[in-house]
Amino acid sequence: MALGSPSPATATDGRAAAAVEVRDLRKAFGAGPAVLDGLSFTAARGRVTALLGPNGAGKTTTVAICEGLQRADSGTVRVLGLDPVAGAGALRPRVGVMLQDSGLPTGVSAREALRHVAALHTDPLDLGALSQRLGLTSFARTRVRRLSGGQRQRLAMACALVGRPELVFLDEPSAGLDPQARLAVWDVVREVRAAGVAVVLTTHLMEEAERLADDVVVVDHGRVVATGTPAELTAGPASLTFRSRPGLPTQDLARALPVGADVSEAEAGRYAVTGVDVDPRVVATVTSWCASHDVLAEGIGPVRKTLEDVFLDLTGRTLR
Repeated sequence: MALGSPSPATATDGRAAAAVEVRDLRKAFGAGPAVLDGLSFTAARGRVTALLGPNGAGKTTTVAICEGLQRADSGTVRVLGLDPVAGAGALRPRVGVMLQDSGLPTGVSAREALRHVAALHTDPLDLGALSQRLGLTSFARTRVRRLSGGQRQRLAMACALVGRPELVFLDEPSAGLDPQARLAVWDVVREVRAAGVAVVLTTHLMEEAERLADDVVVVDHGRVVATGTPAELTAGPASLTFRSRPGLPTQDLARALPVGADVSEAEAGRYAVTGVDVDPRVVATVTSWCASHDVLAEGIGPVRKTLEDVFLDLTGRTLR
């Protein structure tokens, strides 16, 4: 089953053409602080763009504006080259939208809901094949109101893809899914991207973003605070980590290491050496120091930053 539209269009310089262009977007509700404060980003065709941020960062408002459901106070938005409000009629058959609340009638079966959405499109995907790929067949006759959260997510994704969109907005696509279903959904996202579809993904699962995204846009307080590929955002020297008994004299260990090294105990019994390149000499120094202090270092080895580490560094670790 071929998912999506033909191969992506390209710009004159050979790059993938933009499917979504957002420039200096600003939005406030009432007298409160701005929800969006000059936000800008681009999502290219044939690529997965992950829009990440803590709750209240402005992601939902941004996506709603791109979908034509809200208007910005100022700034410009172009979706497949069109204004999402003025061009809503032309965009509707070209854009797929998956929301956590799918908006489907709850009194019909999953199969009937998918058939209804498919009937709105001139060239829908084969419903049997799509249902098989996303594991809908096991609950096809179940009424939407009786579906579990994970089943609703898969149905919502099928409804977003059935019309062969050029651009699809996916909101938490693997939320509530078991590991097998999550991998199946991720495979479908990759196939959609390979078909040339632009995917804008919002998720709180950093592993999902790291596995799927070609480009990452981190949003906080209504502004873009970082952009890049997952590899670019997580680039940098590795830290050396190990486990041992709590309360080791970390400053003493740091003095034994090359100048610039820092040793921290982020949580009881878990240590990290940062500030220096992790090479055989550093590893040998740590193990030698541990041996001379009758300390058993377990699980010692280099660890590189994950996208979650970067996300927390950029947006903070306190609850909001």
